[in-house]
Amino acid sequence: MSKVWIPHMTNSPSLIVMVGLPARGKTYISKKLTRYFNWIGVPTKAFNVGQYRRDVLKTYKSFEFFLPDNQEGLLIRRQCASRALSDVKRYLDTEGGQVGVFDATNTTRERREIIINFAEQNGYKVFFVESVCEDPEVIETNIVQVKLGSPDYSDCNNDEAIADFLKRIECYQNTYESLDEVSDKDLSFIKIMDVGRRYLVNHVLDHIQSKIVYYLMNIHITPRSIYLCRHGESDLNLMGRIGGDSGLSTRGKQFAKSLGNFIQDQNIKDLKVWTSQMKRTIQTAEALHVPYEQWKAVNEIDAGVCEEMMYEEIQQNYPAEFALRDQDKYRYRYPKGESYEDLVQRLEPVIMELERQENVLVICHQAVMRCLLAYFLDKTAEELPYLKCPLHTVLKLTPVAYGCKVESIFLNIEAVNTHRERPENVDVSRPPEEALVTVPAHQ
Repeated sequence: MSKVWIPHMTNSPSLIVMVGLPARGKTYISKKLTRYFNWIGVPTKAFNVGQYRRDVLKTYKSFEFFLPDNQEGLLIRRQCASRALSDVKRYLDTEGGQVGVFDATNTTRERREIIINFAEQNGYKVFFVESVCEDPEVIETNIVQVKLGSPDYSDCNNDEAIADFLKRIECYQNTYESLDEVSDKDLSFIKIMDVGRRYLVNHVLDHIQSKIVYYLMNIHITPRSIYLCRHGESDLNLMGRIGGDSGLSTRGKQFAKSLGNFIQDQNIKDLKVWTSQMKRTIQTAEALHVPYEQWKAVNEIDAGVCEEMMYEEIQQNYPAEFALRDQDKYRYRYPKGESYEDLVQRLEPVIMELERQENVLVICHQAVMRCLLAYFLDKTAEELPYLKCPLHTVLKLTPVAYGCKVESIFLNIEAVNTHRERPENVDVSRPPEEALVTVPAHQ
């Protein structure tokens, strides 16, 4: 089979190519897309050409480096782009990657043609993501929030940096050729106009590309916070039993009341409250005296035959299962139950809706909170099942520049610890005491 036909294979790797002037949110989009795809289990990596330039040129002098007639600058930028593309190739061909994100301006047809040829030679599908923005306020905010913190401007004051960066944008403006549905009718792309006010979607080829479109049409940049917490301590938590559908303990009810006071004190604009369909989250939300919405997708991980058991009982009745879970907690599925991997799939619509919303409080469960937190904090599948999500603690997540600021607020109501670390010995034939060494204390 000749190389030319490979892009038509359903499962060939994908190359997402960013397009747009500087300060249009390309890196923001590429980082978010990368985080989303990794979270849903599609190995993805972003390659930022600006970073390659910074690695080569230790000191940045001024916008003049980006002038279209600066031959030296042009050569260095081409070399950096070429180096980034060869790293993309290594990632997709030999390191198990499925999606590479090529994050650069790519503002001319000539530049995009080079990338299309590279993709065709290697059998990758190409999808362009262009961000077009003419709103000076949005551009200025982006420059202030992101660019001023860049190593390029570590040695000058804010006014100088902004002036230089605006001139840097001008360097690209005269040669900028935007994607359009006539000249580029055969290309696959999404064009995002004015931070999601309008979209132009063209020639979507496959599942990955439709996922990109679906995701990018759901995200926004309005400042907001997401509050995550677990239900108040439950009767089964006290007994060290997993799953089930018990009500709140006395301390759990105190927490629910404290949570109500905390939310009131925060004075959050248009807060939405979501719970699972389980008794313990509903009882917690009832104490807030605000409207709330129940989501079946937010129910705790289904422990199957192990529901309502203590870890000691699981070890006694299903020692091999208990060891297998410790060996690969993310992918292990309880007999007749779920795995964390299943839970991530179940929570994808919840993540999409969280991306669409502004201020939300999600009252959920330990495994669910771990999955949501892993998405926002860009944690790996290996880290996810061991993220600490203690009872009676609210995590406030506020999106900043390219990541998320986390504040942990303990509401001063004691609760049982439900966090079990991975034990040293995960062998199926291990003695019971070594299997149970990390089980937290309970009644």
